[in-house]
Amino acid sequence: MTDIEIARNTKLEPIEKIANKIGLNKEEIEMYGNDKAKISETVNNNIKNKKEGKLILVTAMSPTPLGEGKTTISISIADGLSKIGKKAILALREPSLGPVFGIKGGATGGGKAQVAPMEDINLHFTGDIHAITSANNLLASLIDNHIYHGNELEIEKVTWKRCLDLNDRQLRKIETGLSGEKNIKPREDEFCITVASEIMAILCLAQDKKELKQMLGNITIGYNKKGKLIYAKDLKAEGAMTVLLKDAIKPNLVQTLEHTPAIIHGGPFANIAHGCNSIIATKLAMKLADYTITEAGFGADLGAEKFLDIKCRKAKIKPDIVILVTTIKAIKYHGGVLKEDIQKENIEAMEKGIKNVYKHIENLKKFGLKVIVALNKYTQDTEKEIKWLEDKIKQKNVQISIVEGWAKGGEGAIDIAQKIVEKTDSEKNINNETTNNLKYTYSLKEGIKEKIEKIAQNIYYAEGVEYSQEAEEKIKQIENLGYTKLPICIAKTQYSFSDDAKNLDETSKYKIHIRDIELKTGAGFIVALAGKIMTMPGLPKVPAAEGIDIDEKGNIKGIF
Repeated sequence: MTDIEIARNTKLEPIEKIANKIGLNKEEIEMYGNDKAKISETVNNNIKNKKEGKLILVTAMSPTPLGEGKTTISISIADGLSKIGKKAILALREPSLGPVFGIKGGATGGGKAQVAPMEDINLHFTGDIHAITSANNLLASLIDNHIYHGNELEIEKVTWKRCLDLNDRQLRKIETGLSGEKNIKPREDEFCITVASEIMAILCLAQDKKELKQMLGNITIGYNKKGKLIYAKDLKAEGAMTVLLKDAIKPNLVQTLEHTPAIIHGGPFANIAHGCNSIIATKLAMKLADYTITEAGFGADLGAEKFLDIKCRKAKIKPDIVILVTTIKAIKYHGGVLKEDIQKENIEAMEKGIKNVYKHIENLKKFGLKVIVALNKYTQDTEKEIKWLEDKIKQKNVQISIVEGWAKGGEGAIDIAQKIVEKTDSEKNINNETTNNLKYTYSLKEGIKEKIEKIAQNIYYAEGVEYSQEAEEKIKQIENLGYTKLPICIAKTQYSFSDDAKNLDETSKYKIHIRDIELKTGAGFIVALAGKIMTMPGLPKVPAAEGIDIDEKGNIKGIF
């Protein structure tokens, strides 16, 4: 059966019952039908004195174009912990419509390890991403309206982009204001995908509605003739934007197919944004359960680094353990095996590809974190390949667990659940690792270039960094404006440690090329765009949308 058929044939529990599992009553949730709910803001006051549970971060080796099942593993772990009697909760991101209709086709797990209702979550869900799109584009319209009616703020350059939650490369560069009306000035403009919007980042980094409004007001929308920053609050835009986001800021409660509670909220990409669910959702989950399982997008060089250096720093939290997801097919892919040969046993290619896994393990240990490698087992994986991988990981003094959540649900993740409990419940474990002591990649006091170069050299293993003239000029401008102490969010390809998606050679020497810099004064970080990465993705030659349909009975098919 397909993922959507498995989900459809599983009877879900009423959402009130799921809420009760984590101590929430009917008055503390806002129903969206029988199987979805928003968690009320009043809950935060009711649980503020509760002790926080343990935080488990799920990340991965550098992925292949079709993904390695990180969300499937996250769900499996939550169900596995529930199977062994632990109070667990998931804290995941909301899927963007871009990948759903693009290359991946869905982001709610797979097989027996899914969050549900999967069609709703993958499509419009509770409307959060649409609200972000509306708030983003409201600000854009207010900017152009202000210019049209006299431009009292003397806006000279507009930096704010419109957004859309779909992949559309035609919108990367556009001409706007071509109506010929008086006072409308044509200009070259561009769109980003909604999950790369600064408002998505703000929603995920704000810790309450009051801070949300403040951060929205601090968004830079452009510059005046003297080079002075102009903010959204100068347009009196933050109030209306907050109104549009008043429900979107509330986390969404759903469940896994095995009825483990799941909070799904926020959805920035990790290759072009900071790649984590909301701080509100994560901290709420940590108060409601003994074990919170969350994930950071793509490989650990992107999602985990940003989770730790941006989100953890802002939220003042840290993971108790990190799970590094691997697949044998991805190891072979990084060893040079073509997609059409990926199912063939090839230990020689794995010898080369395993270096990618080693680098991610090394990086996570640099942060002072405990690591377990999770092998997401596929049916074509051979015993010889699995045994080879187990031996290689153990040689690195790291535990490995074979996870079969896709085929077996929580039953297939009992081993990793037990390993997580063992490693997080003891001050020292069998490898004599000490309790977590989170070490950031850089200090906020360091210069912009110094921070970028520390990420490039210590996390990406680059020899150095090269900057375009435009990037150099923007760095100097940001320094003159006094925003040097912000964290760095590097936007680059997820498929390689380098900024070249095709460079899968872990022994190659390269430099990271920073072509542009964007100051995000609302979200509170600086984006450095590396290589050819775009903040508006395009569709593949055969988009997943071509296989998505609905029958006469209203059943959706093709989302996987």
